[in-house]
Amino acid sequence: MFLRFFTNRFNFFDLFEEQVSHAVKAAHFFKEAVAQDRVSEEMLSQMAQIEHQGDNAAHTIIERLNKTFITPFDRQDIHALVMELDDITDMIHNIVSRLRVYDIIGVDKNLVEFAAVIEQSVQAVASAVRGLRHVKNVGAVFDACVEVNRLENVGDAMRDRVLAELFATEKNPITVIKWKDIYQDAETVLDVCEDVVHVVDSIMVKQA
Repeated sequence: MFLRFFTNRFNFFDLFEEQVSHAVKAAHFFKEAVAQDRVSEEMLSQMAQIEHQGDNAAHTIIERLNKTFITPFDRQDIHALVMELDDITDMIHNIVSRLRVYDIIGVDKNLVEFAAVIEQSVQAVASAVRGLRHVKNVGAVFDACVEVNRLENVGDAMRDRVLAELFATEKNPITVIKWKDIYQDAETVLDVCEDVVHVVDSIMVKQA
């Protein structure tokens, strides 16, 4: 019995890495999607599939958490990490869905720029999460967390710049509402990435 609990303890790291891999796939797909003239139903379906895979990974971890006596670190931290990682994929899916529902046509250079920053941030999140397996490698985890924080600041500046440009140049109020929603959601993804590394930071401090 004890051996089973002990073995499950180390399986959590595989599960974390699987979950964050879906966030990475979502970010990469998003970058490819915004480079197209229009989000098709097929593209939205593909994004929904990635989001569903992320949900399944999150549910698996929570289920394992509820059944396992020994965990690699604090149970509340595990739950928080899983929920925040799930939010990354959910938010990206939400933006792709908006692009389809709002029937956005044409490539928007600002959203392309946002998508590139989001992909960089999610990749840094993945590096931080992978680092949890090796708690002695604090430096690499810290560097990844700092990069996510830097990119969140970049996102804040981008949001302010593109919204100012939108309000100054776009005369159609419906178009303004649509793009305001999309840009703010894009920046929110970067906020959620920062939330993830805050959890990672907390875990690393407790394990030190």
